[in-house]
Amino acid sequence: MLFSFEDYVLDTGRRELRRGRAVIAVQPQVFDLLEFLISNRERVVTKDDMLDAIWGGRIVSESALTTRINAARTALGDNGEEQRLIRTLPRKGIRFVGVVREARESPDTNAVPETENGPKEPVVPRQEGPVIDARRQLTVASCELLHGADIARMDPEDLRDIMQAYHNCVVATSRRHDGFVAARSLANPVVICFGFPVAHEDDAERAVQCGLELIAQVKALALSPPLQARVGIATGVVVVSGLEGSGEAREYNVVGETSTLAARLQSIAEPDSVIIADSTRRLVGNLFELQHVKSRRLKGVTQPVLAWLVHRANPMENRFEALRATALTPLVGREEEMDLLQRRWAKAKAGAGQVVLISGEAGIGKSRLTAELLERIAAEPHTRLRYFSSPQHTDSALYPIISRIERAAALTHDDTTQTKLDKLDTLLADTLTSAYHAGLFAEMLSLRNDGRYPTLEMAAPQRREETLRALISQVEALARRNPVLMILEDAHWTDPTSLEAFSRTIDQIGKFRVLLIVTFRPDFDAPWIGRPQVTLITINRLAPHDVDAMIDRVVGNNLLTAGNREEIIERTDGIPLFVEEMTKAVLEADDEKAQKQTIAAFPAPGLAVPASLHASLMARLDRLGPAMLTAQIGAAIGREFSHALLAAVIQEPQAVLSGSLDRLIQAGLLFRQGVPPHAMYFFKHALVRDVAYGTLLREPRRALHARIAEAFERQFAEIAESQPEVLARHYAEAGLIENAVRQWGKAGQRSLERSALIEAAVQLRRALAQIAILPATPTLRREEIRLQVALINALVHVNGFASAETKAAVERAHLLIEQAEAHGEPPEDPLVLFSIIYAAMVPSFVTFNGDALREAVAQVLALAEKQGQTASLTIANRTTGVCLLCTGDLRQGRAHLDRAIAVYDPVAHPPLATRFGQDSRVAALSYRAIALWLLGYPDAAIADANEALCDAREIGHAATLIYALSLTSFSHLLCGNYAIANAQLGEAVALAEEKGALFWKTTATVLGGCVSAATGNASDAVDIISSAVTAFRSTGATVWMPSYLSYLASAHAELGQFEDAWRCTDEAMAIIGTSKETWLEAEINRVAGEIALRSPHRDPEKAEAYFKRGLTVARMQQAKSLELRAAISMARLLCNRDKRHAARTLLLPVYKWFSEGFDTVDLNDAKALLGELGE
Repeated sequence: MLFSFEDYVLDTGRRELRRGRAVIAVQPQVFDLLEFLISNRERVVTKDDMLDAIWGGRIVSESALTTRINAARTALGDNGEEQRLIRTLPRKGIRFVGVVREARESPDTNAVPETENGPKEPVVPRQEGPVIDARRQLTVASCELLHGADIARMDPEDLRDIMQAYHNCVVATSRRHDGFVAARSLANPVVICFGFPVAHEDDAERAVQCGLELIAQVKALALSPPLQARVGIATGVVVVSGLEGSGEAREYNVVGETSTLAARLQSIAEPDSVIIADSTRRLVGNLFELQHVKSRRLKGVTQPVLAWLVHRANPMENRFEALRATALTPLVGREEEMDLLQRRWAKAKAGAGQVVLISGEAGIGKSRLTAELLERIAAEPHTRLRYFSSPQHTDSALYPIISRIERAAALTHDDTTQTKLDKLDTLLADTLTSAYHAGLFAEMLSLRNDGRYPTLEMAAPQRREETLRALISQVEALARRNPVLMILEDAHWTDPTSLEAFSRTIDQIGKFRVLLIVTFRPDFDAPWIGRPQVTLITINRLAPHDVDAMIDRVVGNNLLTAGNREEIIERTDGIPLFVEEMTKAVLEADDEKAQKQTIAAFPAPGLAVPASLHASLMARLDRLGPAMLTAQIGAAIGREFSHALLAAVIQEPQAVLSGSLDRLIQAGLLFRQGVPPHAMYFFKHALVRDVAYGTLLREPRRALHARIAEAFERQFAEIAESQPEVLARHYAEAGLIENAVRQWGKAGQRSLERSALIEAAVQLRRALAQIAILPATPTLRREEIRLQVALINALVHVNGFASAETKAAVERAHLLIEQAEAHGEPPEDPLVLFSIIYAAMVPSFVTFNGDALREAVAQVLALAEKQGQTASLTIANRTTGVCLLCTGDLRQGRAHLDRAIAVYDPVAHPPLATRFGQDSRVAALSYRAIALWLLGYPDAAIADANEALCDAREIGHAATLIYALSLTSFSHLLCGNYAIANAQLGEAVALAEEKGALFWKTTATVLGGCVSAATGNASDAVDIISSAVTAFRSTGATVWMPSYLSYLASAHAELGQFEDAWRCTDEAMAIIGTSKETWLEAEINRVAGEIALRSPHRDPEKAEAYFKRGLTVARMQQAKSLELRAAISMARLLCNRDKRHAARTLLLPVYKWFSEGFDTVDLNDAKALLGELGE
């Protein structure tokens, strides 16, 4: 009989429940219940009616009946609240109320006739049915009938009868344990699968029990000669493909290493024995008596195999009845953590802002702890700001912050831009947000300014900086009104720009009435640990008594036997999510035996937590019926998804979709925020999403991602435009490579414009990786060059100019241009070639090769002059000036730096900072400050240094600011402004560490050591410079090493470590000789002369030679400040030799040359020495 209702068909002949062409998996008793209710739909059926019909009058618990009714409703997309099809009449019974149409089917050919040797295999007409393909975690058993010599000599008809009896035995035994035989032919060995089409939490145990029973049943067959069998069992991921037939007659292919392993284990088993793989052993725990089998390599299996011989089942403990689980698991065992959180909240309310970091493994209860705090302070006046990170948006700048604002403002897909701006204004009005900041927020949300905000004309780096400041201002404004509780969930998935925003908040949080809670997994390296206002909580697993209490609260007032309770406590190993899921699975089990099997299905969490959670969650997903498809589509969209997007992809009637979502929420798999159709849905845990997504095969998964991407572009154009990385991910998963390249490239360029540099590097690498698999075309070659150049721009900030990856990226860009030119395709943008040549030149500076550097800058300058563009001229003159300065041509170097500053366009050139490392004017001013000091103009040097730093702060480009802080600190160090230099270097180190800029972090650290050396802290100087120089060299850099070594040499001499001091000066001079970095050669010689005078074997002649060499080099380079230093040292030596007139004659002309800087250390020393020398 065929019963049709809504879009369902109950086929009693095939024992199938179908929705359209999809077969819905239901357990046999659930199918029987549906058939009974539909057949008796004209009346109300009582509990006794159902017990008689389904269980034949056997005594079973009411909970077992309730479980079947709930499962029947779930299979039909119904629930206990809606009762659309199955309605409960209080104190009477239930009734099927759907409109049913009946139709006769072909005669039932599925009956299984009996033979004297057991049930005979049914003869099923071979007919086409819907193909079922799935990727599942199964336990696979391979059972082989062993052929002895007697069987081999048998008549074929007799052999057929024996094989038929054997197969009938296998099929019947498998059914008793809810396994299915993959192929119904008389194959040997027979493949039996557990976990499909319906998963159970105890599939591994069922497989082992079935294997043991098969051995006994085959031996018990009354046949001559007696039969023997052997079984191999393994657990893992396979692909299941439905072939022909339907219902129980359907045949399947099971493909994967798991089925191969099961077959190989069976082949090494002794007759009448069962061998299981270690993957199965971990799931069955101690439920069976096992004996380890020596590990060995098996054909077709990649790794050596651990295997176990199964002797028998261990004695089982008492069982308990399944009860309906509660929706929320109360918090237990976290009293100390909660007390600490509440104390930190009290401090925050009193005005001392606090940060609490909560670290713990997946499922340990981090989010549950924050939810408990929210519940406890719900009655208190406060503002709560919750931010949720997503694994799909780790490279989407400010994703959790943007999402929170969108939720808080109640922005919906159907809102017009004006409505969204109105809602945003309403939200921001509470904090009296300025129109300027409101405009920044609107732009951050990709909302077009309709004229209500001032026009934001600023470079992208400055816009980014202002946006981050505005976000902190929001927190500050909210905290002035009420205490604020901020929660950042899953920081291990937070994008770098958002982390920077939270880092800045943490920097200032002590001034606000704010408690910020950050949750993350242990592999996340939280940069805030150790700060005074920061507290770290590491959540450990629950103690056994806390697990006991948690079980009590999940099961309510129902009692468990001591044995069952103890086994749950032991197997869950204190992981709260595991305890919760295991207990829910037990409560949903059918009877006491199933409950015990459910317990046994979970291995020790220390061995395989993900696998055991997979088993539990897969079983719950299979019980969802049609809602399973909804979960899969939601999982493909991501960790969170909107109702509107899901509806656009799934294309089902709203009533059906809402029913499926309600079922997922009731099952505890989803959270819902808001009201449909404007609701957002969140998977309860990342593992829930992973399990649902993991069941999709490659081709259906690709098709689904293509539908999602199409929905974004067709119906959610604003999201597609503002979050191209989301669209790119779906296109990539769909195998639509060209679309993915376009979107990844767009995302990378967008991130570069926002100075989200780490995200940009990730996105651009993905775009280039996708291009590499496409056939080359002129368009793709141009796009690859554009993306490769953009990647260089990101890498110079993230890794540094001299890193291997940056060099490789530059070389790759060169190669791509050469290949394009070979095809007659020169670059369209003249700055593309210039930027590549520039990027290739900079490593010669960082690793300092003077000859190569001069050649490279000449090429850069020639190209710039040929192009005639001010942008390239500014950069070329700046790099030429730096090169000439460092190689000792100070005046020519200054001239080029002057020209770079002169041709700089303050409107057009600031955005080029993202393409060339840092702002060109700031860089030119920073180096011109050093040149001016060397040439004898200290005041002008400090003026340039201050202007460079001021400009860098205004631009708001992080790399430019680090650059300016570091380089201008050297000018202050040279002038003796040690406090200013030290403060700037501290800021530079902190910012470089935040940005992951190792080159600049080590540069600033070394310079800090130089300040220590100059201020007499020799011991600190040696420690700091020595360790920092090692780290500095690890980046491949050697630039400025002579200077660093001169300060290190002075510190060693101060400590009496003269061997080390001479080693440093010798190394510095050797580097100068090979690298041609001569700008501080005079100073190195002067320091060497001072060491010669201070050493135990004082050598004035040697010192004089060094001082003379220093004077000669300084005069040749016209380095008046270095000439002054060398003259002071020589004058002191002459004075000590009683040659006061010669000393004064040497020093006075140099001193009188100076026209400024008379308050600097060197000029004050010279003045004092001249006073000692007299007239």
